Amino acid sequence: MAQTESDPEELLELSSETRAILEEHSLRPLWEVEDEMGTALDDPEPGVWKWDDIREAIDHIEEDVPIADLPPGFQRRVAVPINTAHAISNSIYVGIQTVSPGETAPSHRHGANALRFSIDGHEDMKTVVAGEEFPMQDNDLITTPQWEWHDHVNDSDETAAWLDVLDLPLVLDSMNARNVFENHELERQPVTKTPGYWDSQYGNGRPEGGAGDGSIPGPFEGIREPTPPYRFGWDEMLEALRQRADNDEPDPHDGYSLSYVNPATGSPPLFPTMTFRAQLLNEGPTDPHFHNATEVYFVIEGEGATHVGDEALEWSQWDVFIVPPDEIHHHEPDDEAILLGMSDRPVLEAFNFYAEAEPSS
Repeated sequence: MAQTESDPEELLELSSETRAILEEHSLRPLWEVEDEMGTALDDPEPGVWKWDDIREAIDHIEEDVPIADLPPGFQRRVAVPINTAHAISNSIYVGIQTVSPGETAPSHRHGANALRFSIDGHEDMKTVVAGEEFPMQDNDLITTPQWEWHDHVNDSDETAAWLDVLDLPLVLDSMNARNVFENHELERQPVTKTPGYWDSQYGNGRPEGGAGDGSIPGPFEGIREPTPPYRFGWDEMLEALRQRADNDEPDPHDGYSLSYVNPATGSPPLFPTMTFRAQLLNEGPTDPHFHNATEVYFVIEGEGATHVGDEALEWSQWDVFIVPPDEIHHHEPDDEAILLGMSDRPVLEAFNFYAEAEPSS
């Protein structure tokens, strides 16, 4: 078969050392798994992916593959945690992306909802969404909603890393639908908004008649309010968590927990398909419970273990782990820990299918 731009694996070569690291730690590069999506995973398992292993893998990928060498549509240097096949779950995709100094991950847009959670950020590392540059400081969360142009630009002298989270497996695997996709004609989209524009339109003071010009673009229709481009600064979220811990009682299962809300509605979920929360654990073990939603976690800080069935997933800062549906689980921090929790609960709730309970014995 002739080699074409649609055959990304044939265009790229990873060293044998990089390949061994990826296989040892259940990781794969994005361009090798994207075409495999469309087949549901069989029985996703509890698992934890350690940051040291992820970091080693993405460092080697960075050495092997400049972004400029990636074919159109795959120009993202991403290490993907693999749970039995091509993704971490059947509803939530997680990847760890890096952009080297001076590089741009070119502008594109797609039908999947997505966000970026900064791991190793910098004020000169920016995600550009819908014409505005959003700085990517540590632990900031930036939405890149459906059909909004977005690119990633590293004007710093350090490699930046962040967590990519999308609902791709839900669309491709579970619904057997297509992800509409388009590359921008330019590598970098034009910056047409001043810093803070989208925050000004969706913050506490809003224009009469709705935010901005009311145009969240895309060929999509539904009964949910679209999610706007938005940057949730970590300092504000951390302060809110601290205030909650100082003044309120913890949830028995999630500790002190705050949801990231859709700025257009002021309420969760952040996306119609995924909900996100920051949760602070500092009161010892949480109570066991189970539910039929998938939950994926990123460890913002701290150490501990999450007990899933008979398995103890030991975690520390910047690790990623998953709790599959219907598994009895509880968290046990060593001292204080802060987690980013991600769930497909909104999908189940939309059909009145969500269920949650504590073990009967």
